[in-house]
Amino acid sequence: MTEWSTPHLKVILIGNSGVGKSSFMSRFVHHRFTNLYRATIGVDFLTKEITIDKRSVILQIWDTAGTERFHSLGTTLYRGAHCCLLVFDVTSSVSFDALDVWKKEFLVQACPSDPSAFPFIVLGNKIDLDYREVSPSKAQQWCSEIGAEYFECSAKEDIGVGTTFHSVARAALQYLIRHHVENGEDIQITQKQQKKPNKKCYC
Repeated sequence: MTEWSTPHLKVILIGNSGVGKSSFMSRFVHHRFTNLYRATIGVDFLTKEITIDKRSVILQIWDTAGTERFHSLGTTLYRGAHCCLLVFDVTSSVSFDALDVWKKEFLVQACPSDPSAFPFIVLGNKIDLDYREVSPSKAQQWCSEIGAEYFECSAKEDIGVGTTFHSVARAALQYLIRHHVENGEDIQITQKQQKKPNKKCYC
């Protein structure tokens, strides 16, 4: 039996450059947002401990660069992920159309044991803007076809950020447990308790 006090869940954010992956991650972890755009160089990495279904988990959130010249990092980065968050900008149909390519690339490079069961969550960002090119129904239809949950949010206005990440964490935890059970490993997630001093006297 393998006993973990706090499971570590690896979550990958992928999508085109400029869709708001870094802002989404920063809003969740640091509770802040900036309008200054800074392209991610390679990858960024943040962690945060949260509680899911009365269990403490540590999210390891990897924010990837959405540009072609960093795609070679995928194999190393994607391996061992427990959930993948596909991010697009609701004001950009190009970023939405690219999700299918991102998803296929992730599966090729991550090589999960059962690709059909790997958890994907789709996020439509920037719903605070007054216009959009991708309707909720169009996004939801595609998510239904690939078996993914769909959320809409605004990293700028902090709308739907926490809800999305909690769903991501829940899906990642379920995948982690299922993956180990399928491999014949028995995992018990417990809370570490401090050992009480031995007061027994031998005099």
